[in-house]
Order: sequence, then C-alpha cells, then structure tokens
Amino acid sequence: MRKRLTITNMKKMKQERNAISVLTAYDYPSAKLAEEAGIDVILVGDSLGNVVLGYDTTIPVTIDDIVYHTRAVARGAQQTFIVADMPFMTYGIGRESTLRNAARIMQEGGAQAVKLEGGADMASDVAALVKAGIPVMGHIGLTPQSVHQLGGYKVQGKLDEEAERLINDAKALEQAGAFSIVLELVTESLAALISKELSIPVIGIGAGRYCDGQVLVYHDILQYSSPYFEKKFVKTYADIGTTIRNAIHTYVEEVKSAAFPSEQHVFSAPPAAVQSLYGGGSNNADKDNDVQADTAARGVHRS
Repeated sequence: MRKRLTITNMKKMKQERNAISVLTAYDYPSAKLAEEAGIDVILVGDSLGNVVLGYDTTIPVTIDDIVYHTRAVARGAQQTFIVADMPFMTYGIGRESTLRNAARIMQEGGAQAVKLEGGADMASDVAALVKAGIPVMGHIGLTPQSVHQLGGYKVQGKLDEEAERLINDAKALEQAGAFSIVLELVTESLAALISKELSIPVIGIGAGRYCDGQVLVYHDILQYSSPYFEKKFVKTYADIGTTIRNAIHTYVEEVKSAAFPSEQHVFSAPPAAVQSLYGGGSNNADKDNDVQADTAARGVHRS
C-alpha cells in the first residue's frame, strides 16, 4: 500500500519538478477509484454544489455539506491526502468561527487540510489556522465564491494591476504559512511567474502548463453530467455520461418488453419445496402456463 503524501512531500515534489495531480471527488466510490488510479491529492471542492447538488453557484454549499461529503471521501481514499473547501461565509467572519469551522472539517470530515479563497485579505486567517495546526491551501485568481463580485467567470490577470495584485496575494499567502496555492483561470504567463516566485506548490486549473500541478473536476474529465458544457481548460478523458444514459435507456426498454428479468436472473426452488408451498400436480402446471402466457402477451403488447 502506498503512503499518504504530506505537505513536506509536496514541497519536495515541486523542487524535483514532479508534477502534483489533484482531482475533485465527492463520495466514496469516486474517491476510491481516484486513489486506485494513483491520484496524489483529492479535493472535496465546494464545486459539489454545481455538479452534485444542482446549484448554479457554490454559494449555497454549507459546512454540513462539506463535512458529509468529506467523510465519505475519507472512507474511500484512506491513503490519499485530502483537502476540503471551506464554504462561503465559513471563514473571514471572525477568528473563532473560522477556527471552529475548519476544525469540523478536520475532525468530523477526516480531511488533512482545508482550502479557502482569497489573497492578502485572508492572510491573517491563514496564519491563525496554521498556528492552530491546520494545513491551509490558498486559492486565488478566479474565486467562485466571489463570482458575483468579479462579474462572472472571467480570466484573471490580463491587466497589469490585476497581475500585480495576484502576485502580491500569492506571496502573502505563502508568508502566512499556506502549504500550496490553487491558481484558477489566470493567464499562463502570470501563472508561470507566480510558480517561479513561490517556494510552495502552485496548482493550476485553467492556468496553463507551467504550474507545479493540475487540478480538475471529476465530473468534467469524465463528462459525467447532463447537459455537459465544454470548457477550454478541460480535457475529457472518457464520456461516462453518454454510457450511463444509454445503459439506463436499455434497462427501461428491457423492463417494458419483458426481456428483463430473463431465466438467468431468477431463482428456482427444488420441485419438492414448490409442491410443499404451493400445492402439487396440475395446479402448478396451470400456474406455469398462465405465467408463460402472460409474459408472452406483455412482450407482444409492449414491443
């Protein structure tokens, strides 16, 4: 069995230019499959609000949602480093509340670290969490919890003042003790510069080729949604959504045509047991004939 990564391992991976693979997961089976596939880090992202709970944004996701899903992921990926998002308004609202919410994610959820959005404005919260023994991953660039304030899902860092602010934010988070930073939807040149400037790993999502690792959403790389919306920064590795939809459609058709269940899917009892339970002789034969006739009639009627 492999050993779970540590924040020290991840910093060494950056130094050795060994890219860090990160994938979201929100439940036991997806976490187990991700671990079996060799993923380095699992992120229980608040993106579960979009892809699992059906919200338009991540804002409605609660601390209870995150704890619940993190607990399921921790059961499925017992040898993988798990980071869990702190949802909207569970941090930055007072030191005590921030610490208490992060502690719930660690103690009840079983995560090894938390992730929060924001740059220099969140540095004091990051420092407090780290001082309390809670590893923190930062998140700057496009920050989905601030999507309304940002004016939508736009690429960040195109303007000089935006780029300068993001560089300062990244350095402030590193100085505060964050062990890693997610850079989302920023220009490749800016991501490369930030990755070079920092000693901690920079994980990109829509941030180009020169980060220290990459993170994508489970449902995106598997096209496991309906409808599926193409994203420029995502590569689809399998179209699971279409496979699932087709399989369920075939099941529906076979139930309606009486093709399922067939003889191979039913359980039989010894003749003596059947005779004891239901009576013997011609009655059983009549019942068998009635069942066969009814099955045939339903198949003809529904085909």
